[in-house]
Amino acid sequence: MDAVSVARGREIALAGGEALGVRKAIVDSWLRSRHQGLRPDHDLPPILYSEDKIDEIRRQHVLAQVWPLLADTLRWAASEPGNLLCLGDAEGHLLWTEGLRPTLSAAERSHLMPGALWSEEAAGTNGIGTALTLQRPLQVSGFEHYLSAATGFTCTAVPIRDPANGEPLGLIDLTSDAKSSAPMALSLLVTAARLAEAELRMISLRRQAKLRDRYAERLSRLSGTRSALVTAEGHVLHAEPTGWLTAWHGALAEGRLVLPSGRSVMAERLSPGGPFLLIEQDTGSDQILRFEALGRDRARLHVTGTTHDLSRRHSEILAVLLANPGGISADDLRHEVYGRDGKAVTLRAELTRVRSLLGHRLAAEPYRLTGECDADFLRLDTDLATGEATGLGEVLDRYPGPLLPSSSAPGVAVLRERLHERLRRRLLEGGDADNMSRWLTARHGRDDRKVRRALTLREAARPGDGAAVAASPPRQGTG
Repeated sequence: MDAVSVARGREIALAGGEALGVRKAIVDSWLRSRHQGLRPDHDLPPILYSEDKIDEIRRQHVLAQVWPLLADTLRWAASEPGNLLCLGDAEGHLLWTEGLRPTLSAAERSHLMPGALWSEEAAGTNGIGTALTLQRPLQVSGFEHYLSAATGFTCTAVPIRDPANGEPLGLIDLTSDAKSSAPMALSLLVTAARLAEAELRMISLRRQAKLRDRYAERLSRLSGTRSALVTAEGHVLHAEPTGWLTAWHGALAEGRLVLPSGRSVMAERLSPGGPFLLIEQDTGSDQILRFEALGRDRARLHVTGTTHDLSRRHSEILAVLLANPGGISADDLRHEVYGRDGKAVTLRAELTRVRSLLGHRLAAEPYRLTGECDADFLRLDTDLATGEATGLGEVLDRYPGPLLPSSSAPGVAVLRERLHERLRRRLLEGGDADNMSRWLTARHGRDDRKVRRALTLREAARPGDGAAVAASPPRQGTG
């Protein structure tokens, strides 16, 4: 249809009449624009972003990875007088423009510039906004535009899609003078958009390979357990065993999530922007974090079906965390583990290593352990304090030795001394001679003079000559 006929059809449509002979896609867009209340002869696309804001958005936008490629590939087209190459986001904000200085200056008068919003809702019928609305390549020329300020242009735009899920990321646009013919522009930009999508796919594959390599050791420790490494967008990078999880649909967040099958997984965010580690959870004891540290210089940890012999420092950190179920600040944790001279950077490094074992079970701000936990020293201490521990022989069976006996961490020393003294009091108040003897023959009780005196007194109180002899000082030989 010639330009004069289109111009006449536009006038009829803007007046509320029926424009005949004009492309249906354009007429439908005119109607949508009219319903938006846009004024064709007065309005311009709004400029929403300052230069500083544009710079920030560019740095964060995924299309920043392909703009240099597109600009280089299409530079010959952008260098033609009157041509302007644009790259916008999925909402229609222009982020980059490329062209000769006179062309850029002329385009700015119509707000065809970075920071401007050219969505159909904001700018009426135009190549950028209507291509995004229709989600397909489109060329809008001359009086097909709704705003009068844009009728001097021919705009050819093609959406660029996320190669992983097909969602629109933005679009590439070539704007030229409406009087010049641009018959090849559409096929040119379609090819450029596919090139950008292929490049994004390659970038994604390289990033995924790096992520798999980065977390390979972590994944290897989960061999035999249903687990998966999943991007924040739900793409499965690795699954063990292969194929048990092919994709994640829906929002990903740390904590317990439910699969469509009804089974649950625990999700751990491995870095601020993903990926996530998903571990399928069976109901039962494997969900309980179990900590054994009585009589051991290095604690033993049972979590998600795996047993770990912890380093001394990690044993101390977990003991303090377990003793503070409501959470503990970084400064207090540092003091409890390292004393006054401990450095924050040292604690952070150790906590990073602990997180590699515990994942989402180690929470921060304040630092705490999540989920159900069981620690031998806390369970025994609680039972002694509440009177739940019945027979003293059973209590001694549960006490192979003090908590982390070789540890000098201030917080551990307090916990160790509290439990040891509580047990000694129980022994002194109600222990019989057999249990006292058992205590004194153990390594942790052999030098306990108070218990030894108490045992001596008990033996002395027994009726019979044997008891009297035991209680009396040895006789001198008479010859």
